[in-house]
Amino acid sequence: MSSHDELPQPIADPLIDAAAPAAAPAAAPAATASTATASTVSAALPAAYEPVLLEFAREYLRDRRSERRWRLFFRMFWLLLLAFAAWLFFYPPHLHRPSNNAPHTALVEVRGEIAADTEASAELILSALKEAFEDPGSQAVVLRINSPGGSPVQAGIIYDEIQRLKVLHDKKVFAVVEEMCASGAYYIAAAADEIYVDKASVVGSIGVLMDGFGFTGLMGKLGVERRLLTAGENKGMLDPYSPVSPKQQAYAQTMLNQIHQQFIAVVREGRGKRLKETPEMFSGLFWNGEQAVKMGLADEFGNLDYVAREVVKAEEVIDYTPRENVAERLAKRFGAAMGEGVVKAARGGLSMR
Repeated sequence: MSSHDELPQPIADPLIDAAAPAAAPAAAPAATASTATASTVSAALPAAYEPVLLEFAREYLRDRRSERRWRLFFRMFWLLLLAFAAWLFFYPPHLHRPSNNAPHTALVEVRGEIAADTEASAELILSALKEAFEDPGSQAVVLRINSPGGSPVQAGIIYDEIQRLKVLHDKKVFAVVEEMCASGAYYIAAAADEIYVDKASVVGSIGVLMDGFGFTGLMGKLGVERRLLTAGENKGMLDPYSPVSPKQQAYAQTMLNQIHQQFIAVVREGRGKRLKETPEMFSGLFWNGEQAVKMGLADEFGNLDYVAREVVKAEEVIDYTPRENVAERLAKRFGAAMGEGVVKAARGGLSMR
């Protein structure tokens, strides 16, 4: 390559060369000023927002304290609610207060079916009767009855205990009938010195029954075979899945007749000469209160307040009736009592209803 082919060298410009060194120092002060301004603003921001940040912190702490207080409050509330619920489940059965020997009429309620696992069981009624008789302030005991009847055994136990307590404490017993006093309930009422009813009350049904079901026809249609093994000729007596034996049926009828005669004897003993017997009186029929008074099954018309005020002459009434708590009622309703009811329905049972 020849010398004339070499690229030409740039020609120096004295104006540019003179300005270039001066431009760099000019840019440096501008950058320094920008950095200084940013530092000043960033340093000034925390000082300006410090009161806001402090207020925010105070509000946050205040909210946290309030939240803790409310949380504690609700915990205490639920704890008290739980304690109250537990008290409702397990409160003592007696609701009345001591009389402090003040004259009063003692009340014992007989409500619902008379059976071992009900509120009208002999166990509960007897405990109430004993407390009512033993209270020195009670002038007399009133049985307020609203029951269709039930177990003759339970009714008999209550009847006998009333007779014993009357003699032991020399206090009278009055029966006050509300809607119904039938069968086993009237068995108990017969122990009272006087029976008061409403004109529309249902009274009587002096009889005994044993009910159940028979499934032999249905089992035959379904092709179901009953296999019952017993040790004892009559051990499977009145089994609902086996044919009825005339001999066993006659035996059961004899037993019912004997219990019926016991019932009749109790009514005659309790009512005495006031009883105006008719052929239908002990047939299992029932009557309204007006007819019951005419027949001598009841004495007069009156309610609890009337008897306490006009007969006992102690207007204050104290209730001695034991009450089952919620836990006991639920246990009986959903537990063993339900299973027992199913068995009763299948096998039948003896009752005064």
